[in-house]
Amino acid sequence: MADTPADIDAAIDAAIANASPQAQPILREIRRRVQARLPQAAEVIAYQMPAFKLKRVFFYFSAFKKHIGIYPPLNADSPLREALAPYANAKGNLAFPLDQPVPYALIEALALALAQQYHPDQPLLGSPPEHP
Repeated sequence: MADTPADIDAAIDAAIANASPQAQPILREIRRRVQARLPQAAEVIAYQMPAFKLKRVFFYFSAFKKHIGIYPPLNADSPLREALAPYANAKGNLAFPLDQPVPYALIEALALALAQQYHPDQPLLGSPPEHP
């Protein structure tokens, strides 16, 4: 039987609740902002992480000991990718340190860019947020 939206919502709430107290409000805010920016995206759990999908998953996020990880990497060569460079590891995945201010507008822009990267033919609601 498929998970209901309520089941998925509860699983994402549980995943956030299992994160460190420091990471929980950050994860909730990332979730809220991606939902607001891309209301047509469905929430899912994928690879044991909260994620968003349209036809396929395009944005995963999770807390780790010292950072919030966001996957997959952005492939487009753009000013956004340059802005994300300080957070990228060798594979391009992003790690936002828990002991630094979280660039939420940058993460919103990333979510929109990843949705466009993985769904180029799907019209997306909302406009790109401003990012530094």
